[in-house]
Amino acid sequence: MATESFFSKLTKMKIMGASLFGAAVIFVGGIVFWGGFNTAMEATNTLGFCINCHEMKDNVYQEYKKTIHYTNRSGVRASCSDCHVPKDWVHKFVRKIQASGEVFHWLLGTVDTPEKFDGKRYQLAKRVWETMKSTDSRECRNCHAFDQMNPEMQKQRARKQHVNAQEEGGTCIDCHKGIAHKPVHHLLEQEEEQKAKEAEAKKAAAAKPAAPAPAPATAAAPTAPTAPAAPGVALPPVTGKAVDWSKVAETKTVLFYPGQTPIEWILTGTDHGGKRAFTKGDRCFECHSNEAADMGAKMVSGAKAEKTPIPGKRAAFPLSIKAAYDADNLYMRFEFPAGPHNPVPFAQGGKMDPDNEIKLAMMIGSDKVAMATQSGCWTSCHADSRDMPNAPAKDALGAAKGIDTSGGFVTKYVPESRTQFDTTKRDNWDKVKPQADLDALLAGGAVLDLTRYKSSGVSEQGYVLAERVLKPGNDVAYTGKKEGDKWVVTMVRRLKATQPGEVNLVAGQSYSVGFAVHDDYTSGRFHHVSLDLKLGLDAEGEIKASKM
Repeated sequence: MATESFFSKLTKMKIMGASLFGAAVIFVGGIVFWGGFNTAMEATNTLGFCINCHEMKDNVYQEYKKTIHYTNRSGVRASCSDCHVPKDWVHKFVRKIQASGEVFHWLLGTVDTPEKFDGKRYQLAKRVWETMKSTDSRECRNCHAFDQMNPEMQKQRARKQHVNAQEEGGTCIDCHKGIAHKPVHHLLEQEEEQKAKEAEAKKAAAAKPAAPAPAPATAAAPTAPTAPAAPGVALPPVTGKAVDWSKVAETKTVLFYPGQTPIEWILTGTDHGGKRAFTKGDRCFECHSNEAADMGAKMVSGAKAEKTPIPGKRAAFPLSIKAAYDADNLYMRFEFPAGPHNPVPFAQGGKMDPDNEIKLAMMIGSDKVAMATQSGCWTSCHADSRDMPNAPAKDALGAAKGIDTSGGFVTKYVPESRTQFDTTKRDNWDKVKPQADLDALLAGGAVLDLTRYKSSGVSEQGYVLAERVLKPGNDVAYTGKKEGDKWVVTMVRRLKATQPGEVNLVAGQSYSVGFAVHDDYTSGRFHHVSLDLKLGLDAEGEIKASKM
């Protein structure tokens, strides 16, 4: 019998019903098909393919070219596909199928002009954000991973927020919207804020009690006048004891120029990238204590949040603080370097306050004022106050009731004093609550305690509620003088509150405090400020006051 050929043997051998030869043909053909298909699919991942239509090239590509993902110090470029196409084949294939819808809209001309593209931009961005959120920012993690980060090489605020994200299960897109393209995430913030307002309104409406049945008609009783806040008891001027400051512990901090960064700015993510961290409860100090001088440098240069920089103004300077207390009083000593005179271009004679070369203020927060324990004095600084972007025109000030605008501007105030607190429109200045409500807030301690030293020799005390209230008082006494190239200011303040608006200081407790220095004859917002600090009377705090 003739020997069976090798080819005949191959055709007779079966694999899953197919001859060995047929299987080999299918296998090789599959490899060729797979290779060709995958090569074609990868070709659609190139930067050249992504921008071969003018919709992409003229819009998002131009924005992307200005970011660190396109050009950076290390020369590593993240192209379109690195951020928008998954690496693994299955999810990549699904993404390519989804992209067919984008081709359809390209054919229809849905976004074929810059105007049309901008009209759809928020909708498109929201879709990408939702996808990234659902995949735990999968494409971001192709390059960025928590376990590959070196926290010691990160800025303080980045290190803090990355730790928070790991602990809370956060993902990249939670904080990093708008990093490669024209930012529109402020629209998302507005949308979320509006939804929150609507939910709050529904909740309030549901909780509103039914109107009582009308009472029988009787003679109207005279309305009792609103009782004013308790005036307090005026005591003799505080004196205190002599303090040996050489034996008191020193705290060093940095005062920096804040520019036009009011609390509304802090609460807007497109202005302040740390908005999410702040609304979750982080203190400003926790993220920014090591970079105060850098922040000040941006402001004085006009590079960020400052429309009217003063040429030559100091970006920041150090402040030395010492604190002690006895059974009756708190004692504090402040020291900071004197600066050169830089004439203010928009002030007559170059001096905004010719009578006071410096002013030093101390504010003590209250846990009854929202955000005061996180941001210190920032909770009283607003976008519609004096010299701020949303400051009302002088001819509009007469519309305000409940505050004194005779000076031609709106002063500091706390949000609790307003019937609205809108961080988008930023027009809360004249939405003042009725006087009875303000009296209740004052009596309940929902104010910020404020004292101030003026180098003309005046010590002032007061508070911030619907406006700033400051006048000479007996519960605080400042002294100060310039010693060579530095200023030294000391303060003695009663621990026990005797006047409305004063914080009662108790041993063993900590208090949120903030400091501001107007140097070089300035006034208004043109001061240098500290971040929020904690003053502890034999208690936890950045500033520790020990009992004498």
